[in-house]
Amino acid sequence: MSNTVKTDDIIFNFFKQICDEKDDKKCVELGNNWINAMELNITNMEKNLREKDKIQHKIDIQNNRNHLNSLKGKNSSEWREYATKCMIEIMDNKV
Repeated sequence: MSNTVKTDDIIFNFFKQICDEKDDKKCVELGNNWINAMELNITNMEKNLREKDKIQHKIDIQNNRNHLNSLKGKNSSEWREYATKCMIEIMDNKV
């Protein structure tokens, strides 16, 4: 049995935490923390790309930023719905 932690499991558990959070304010806070973490990841990945790769992936990077921007301002119900969809997608794609 492997002791390695899979990224999908961590992400799934984070979204489960959003879904399970009973306090609406904390739920929104968790969602906003997700946005901040993903924005930081994109920025860090972009910094490590060669200029040629930045150009090649410019549209994908912008699409990811647009997706994160679309999540801003969600209320707790919307975050729970989004988190549930993400969890289902993770489960559907598990190998």
